Amino acid sequence: MQNEHEMRNQEKPAERFSPPDMPASDADQPDFNDPQLEEQLARTESSLAEMEDAFLRAKADVENFRRRAQEDLAIAHKYAIESFAETLLPVKDSLEMALEVETPSVESLREGVEMTLKQLSSAFEKTRLTEVNPKPGEKFDPGKHQAISMVPSNQPPNTVVNVLQKGYLIADRLLRPALVTVAQQDAGGNPP
Repeated sequence: MQNEHEMRNQEKPAERFSPPDMPASDADQPDFNDPQLEEQLARTESSLAEMEDAFLRAKADVENFRRRAQEDLAIAHKYAIESFAETLLPVKDSLEMALEVETPSVESLREGVEMTLKQLSSAFEKTRLTEVNPKPGEKFDPGKHQAISMVPSNQPPNTVVNVLQKGYLIADRLLRPALVTVAQQDAGGNPP
């Protein structure tokens, strides 16, 4: 029995799995003159032409959409500050009118400057431009503040002592950090 098993394993794989010889019949060969085949081929070619046309149209539509999107983006970049500029025009008009006054009094100048500052603040509000103006004693925030120097102070360390220049945010993005002085620790690690 063992010999029989060994003989089976020694047979070539091609001999074990070769298909039986079968004569080719005429029924297996396609008739290329068959009208049904010709009709089916014509339908397939027509369908292929329609699909190719649909593909080319879809490709052109995508290309046109991409081109229009690029043009829209270019226009948006070009005119992005239009609304901000519109809000600043009254401020410029007020400043020009102030310069046209021949003999202004100190009071009228002060009043004009205050009105112009209100217009500018209103323009900032409309365009979501907000101040970053920390109060003394507020914790130093490196995301919104820039420390110019560290000074001895009675305040806790790493808190704002003084604001040298206000900062600004556009929406939630920092436009300019507030320039501040910050309370330092004494040499022993304690506030002075």
